[in-house]
Amino acid sequence: MTRFTSIAGIALAAAIGLAGCAGLPPASVTAQEDFGAASAPARADPFAALPPPAVQNRVLALDPGHLSDADVRDVLARMPAPRIILLYGGVYPAYRVMKSFGVFLTRMGYPEPAIRDPGNHAWAYSPYEDSTKFAGMVAWEYERSGLRPMLIGHSQGGMQAVHVLQDLAGDFGRSLRVFDPVTARFEERTAIVEPYTSHSRPVVGLSVSYASAVGSGGAAFLLPNQWAMIDRLQNIPDTVDDFTGFSLGVDFIAWTFPGDNERYRATGTAHVRNVMLPDSYSHLFVPLTASLPRDPAVREWINAWTPGSDEDPSTLPAEAQEHVLWAADVWYSVKRHWCLEAQHLVRAARSRGSEKAPAAAIPGAG
Repeated sequence: MTRFTSIAGIALAAAIGLAGCAGLPPASVTAQEDFGAASAPARADPFAALPPPAVQNRVLALDPGHLSDADVRDVLARMPAPRIILLYGGVYPAYRVMKSFGVFLTRMGYPEPAIRDPGNHAWAYSPYEDSTKFAGMVAWEYERSGLRPMLIGHSQGGMQAVHVLQDLAGDFGRSLRVFDPVTARFEERTAIVEPYTSHSRPVVGLSVSYASAVGSGGAAFLLPNQWAMIDRLQNIPDTVDDFTGFSLGVDFIAWTFPGDNERYRATGTAHVRNVMLPDSYSHLFVPLTASLPRDPAVREWINAWTPGSDEDPSTLPAEAQEHVLWAADVWYSVKRHWCLEAQHLVRAARSRGSEKAPAAAIPGAG
């Protein structure tokens, strides 16, 4: 890492700390009320956006664990994509870092509209916003698309992602309202119409397919908006299929050090991975990845990577080595769950067409 990057990192860390001490924006909602199971107005048909049967057949033939660049470009890109909710780590400079990762995803082939906010078109969300907003957004998106969203958080944003999972699990003992990101308003209902069965179901209990956190914990616990996560950050409930927690070998902000590689654990059946990134990774700049796909060798390395592989990043450019392990791991999970959700949507549509009856909800979501 260059001298300039080191100085910039120190300055940004100080800015994040000062922002936390200066006070936080007011939460969108201070209390939850039970508005009952209202039906969704003008609910979209999740099957309407499906491509022709020939493309659907190609989707079903994909191996979710081994997806090539061509699989993404020629097949998955023709399917609807789950909403990805990116959560950045602090004040505005952290937003630009997470925006870089959003650009990385689009350059790897993920649809930009499935990342940017449907209302204000922002790339990522602040960790100072009410976590119930994101839980309500998960419900709104799933009801309309039939695809479960994903949560990816950096630093405080990772803590927020875990908070959302726990909100969805009902760990904070409150009902959750649907949040419409187009109007930026909570709706006066705490239930959705399950897209696969047409039955009403509460927001509490919904799940996402994938979530991850990188560089989360530590000094952020000192901020009032994160006090609720003290002694809770490590608990991953069943409201996610796959969760990956990334820690840096030495991270004075998140308070992780060599050997501290079991930060997260499942409280039930969720699949939880703990991944330790190299000491050379910067807490502040891990998601700064937009340039990686522009290098053909780096792009090929990322697409070939799978969890547990022994691919050596030392052959890549020095700048890529400071980000590529995290980027490749997250991209692997993103495209895998994109494929799994797309396959379920196709199977549900065919089941619905052949049986003339509602298809089963996604396991874990319904």
